[in-house]
Amino acid sequence: MIEIHFYKKIATQLNIAEKQVSATVKLLDEGATIPFIARYRKEITGSLDEVQVSNVRNEIERLRILQKRREAIIESIESQNKLTEDLKFKISNAETIAALEDIYLPFKPKRRTRATLAREKGLEPLALLLFKQTQIDIKKEALIYISTEKGVNNFEEALAGARDIIAEWVNENALAREKIRSLFKRKATIKSKVQKGKEQAGEKFRDYFDWEENIMNCPSHRLLAIFRGETEDVLNVKIKPLEEDALEILCTQFIISNNASSTQIKLAIEDAYARMMQASIESEIRVLAKELADEKAIQVFADNLRELLLASPLGQKAILAIDPGLRTGCKVVALDKQGALLEDTVIYPHEQNKIIQAKQTIIALCAKHAIEAIAIGNGTAGRETENFIRSIKELPKEMNVIMVNESGASIYSASEAAREEFADKDITVRGAVSIGRRLADPLAELVKIDAKSIGVGQYQHDVDQNLLKKKLDEVVVSCVNKVGVELNTASKQLLSYVSGLGPQLASNIIKYRNENGAFKSRKDLKKVARMGEKAFEQAAGFLRVANSKHPLDKSAVHPESYEIAEKIATDLNCSIEQLMADKELRKKINLQKYVTEKVGLPTLTDILCELDKPGRDPRKSFEVFQFDNSVHDIKDLQVGMLLPGIVTNVTNFGAFVDIGVHQDGLVHISQLSNTFVSDPNKIVKVQQQVMVRVTEIDIQRKRIALSMKEAIQASIKSDVKEATSSLSLTDQLAALKNKFK
Repeated sequence: MIEIHFYKKIATQLNIAEKQVSATVKLLDEGATIPFIARYRKEITGSLDEVQVSNVRNEIERLRILQKRREAIIESIESQNKLTEDLKFKISNAETIAALEDIYLPFKPKRRTRATLAREKGLEPLALLLFKQTQIDIKKEALIYISTEKGVNNFEEALAGARDIIAEWVNENALAREKIRSLFKRKATIKSKVQKGKEQAGEKFRDYFDWEENIMNCPSHRLLAIFRGETEDVLNVKIKPLEEDALEILCTQFIISNNASSTQIKLAIEDAYARMMQASIESEIRVLAKELADEKAIQVFADNLRELLLASPLGQKAILAIDPGLRTGCKVVALDKQGALLEDTVIYPHEQNKIIQAKQTIIALCAKHAIEAIAIGNGTAGRETENFIRSIKELPKEMNVIMVNESGASIYSASEAAREEFADKDITVRGAVSIGRRLADPLAELVKIDAKSIGVGQYQHDVDQNLLKKKLDEVVVSCVNKVGVELNTASKQLLSYVSGLGPQLASNIIKYRNENGAFKSRKDLKKVARMGEKAFEQAAGFLRVANSKHPLDKSAVHPESYEIAEKIATDLNCSIEQLMADKELRKKINLQKYVTEKVGLPTLTDILCELDKPGRDPRKSFEVFQFDNSVHDIKDLQVGMLLPGIVTNVTNFGAFVDIGVHQDGLVHISQLSNTFVSDPNKIVKVQQQVMVRVTEIDIQRKRIALSMKEAIQASIKSDVKEATSSLSLTDQLAALKNKFK
């Protein structure tokens, strides 16, 4: 019954049908993954997408945690013989952990408090009398409780003890706490002040040396920065509303008359708020604000990571990859079309007496290995190395020379995965290999690196690390399964993210492949050690076997649906291969004819799409990009320059853009568009190619301010579109540059 109640709540909250929720929860409880549910169980869930399935999972987890806490609280109060029907009703209907804890607070085992001591002195009857706020002689009543044996020496001490008890009642009153919590959410400000003597050491927090704003309106990046300043003992931080507002709320609730007793109540209220309630609610709001800030920052990281993982692949090409360097030279590797290392060497193109030799080496390697593209890391000496390569006139004109973001390459180079594959190579060679493979297939290479090391986050070390890892892992899983994985070439790391597999089964697949050769079909997966029916069901549709005899093994059609496709082919008197090759044949298919109780139009439509373009890569086609050849260093920049760039990171306060000068520039959120922008991710994405204008240069601090406010995107879509529609994006950017001169 409780679970059914949960389904109703979730359905209402997410605006979906209750049966969709119950079906999705059942699949999740049975161990189905989110990509599998969204892709292959559309009839059961009513075609919920990954985001909706994820939301259902998050909500059912939250409600189950809440229910578990409910049960623990009821059990605790029951053991104290204090559980009433009214109390049980309140606990059962509490919607949040905070509300539950407020109800439980008076019954929660606690250390000895001032109120506890007052009760031991026998002062609770006096507190009850005062709390009624009737017209009494409080001094006369207090004198009754004087007892040197109990430590009450005069009537002032008696009244003080009674106020301590009343203060605890006020603090533990669920309604009062909720009202103060609401006040904090509406009106509390976060105030930060620099600690004395920390001005110089905390220079990076200068903006917050004397800062104040509403806590719930404080942007994620600012709140995390302030909290970091507090953690590093640079800032003192307080979160609270005006004290008079809080006291007015409490007095309105508890004071019911105007006499000597109510004066004592007012004093108790002031004590309760100052000594207990303010700090307690501040702590709650601090946690809440931090959770919200974490959630936003993690979402920014997740969105950026998704764009990076789904960046356009160059595809299976023979690549020459270069990890640039000045003093130690440039590490050069030749990779075949499958990304295997063929040869490695070192060149010194930035030493005058070694330039000719470096050119000859590049020319020879390109000829020897039929190189189709050259990848250059964008780190130190990246632009200089690019210029060197472009200066080699002997290279074919059609040779693509492409700068590759090498963030995290050093992490991969020192990883166990890299050591395992290239045990006899040093980390510089491994790094160059990673750069080349990133160009060929960013997703396949980046999954080998801890997502946090890729460098597209915002205050990533300040957010909840468990939540961050969970979210980023989900993004990687989503991207890997969206693209699909070639079973016979995928690395162990890539396979481990396939729905239903994980590290152990991924290792077993690699072991089987090494011992038995390439998989001949999807069915061969069942021969892998510990590959049960459930794991096969979850994984099979996302794995491709390009050279399988069964044509659907290279598609996203799940093996459980092969019979349907075969039935369609039989009815049209053709083979599946013919059906996949002949568009006119596919036009004759009447999907309604194949609808059954278990298979509906969503699955049949997916099958038809796969027959049309089996195993289609959902990523965009690769576009070659080139930086402006007139700028290579921050010193080359001038205010007003219009330059092409690539978005490297998107944050809540703007976007960072690589313009080819070894230092990303910032397009502040206010400079992203001529109209108001609430979310930078709605304007730009990581890896997007953009045009920016330089608005400010600070060489000493290595800061570059950029703007996109010239409505360049609109120009691309309107007046420049006609003149440049047949050009590549790089040529379009060049046309735009001329337009704005």
